[in-house]
Amino acid sequence: MFTGIVEEVGKVEARKGSRLRVQARRVTRGLRPGDSVAVDGVCLTVVKADRGGFEVDLGPATLQRTTLGLRRPQDPVNLERPLTLARRLGGHLVQGHVDGVGRVRTVREDGNSRWVEIAAPKAVLRYMVERGSVAVDGVSLTVAGLSSRSFRVCLIPQTLQRTTLALKAPGDLVNLEADVLAKYVARLVEEWRKA
Repeated sequence: MFTGIVEEVGKVEARKGSRLRVQARRVTRGLRPGDSVAVDGVCLTVVKADRGGFEVDLGPATLQRTTLGLRRPQDPVNLERPLTLARRLGGHLVQGHVDGVGRVRTVREDGNSRWVEIAAPKAVLRYMVERGSVAVDGVSLTVAGLSSRSFRVCLIPQTLQRTTLALKAPGDLVNLEADVLAKYVARLVEEWRKA
């Protein structure tokens, strides 16, 4: 379980087959094989770690459902270690289980903030509500606007400075995870209607 508060922007160092090596400093503290780490919002299992980075394996489902198969050396990635009971929950509950891939439609500056519209699959949009939560490339955000095909978020300066979202432009693909609480409520309502 994660919070969607990015701890560090790392860089893809290498990819050999399904093995991905990420350069990082902060998130490697105490990181051991078997631990989880979120890379652009995708929960992955560490297979090797050292002071300069860590390695993970990308399974077929991860390559099919996320943008990680598109990452190349030097690409920046958002990184977060799992939530502990001793840490504050500053974002929202994020599982690191990507629901789908969205595409940036528009980017508009608004003073020191930035509005971003993202086209999303209906299977993800069905769990969104205005002022609800969404994780975009692992970043906890508030849904500021919603339509039948897309949603909007407003990125504040802190988010622009500490994540890869400042680099996103129209056409770029992003990992999306809807609020886990919305998914459970929807499932319960569906089962209740069937009964």
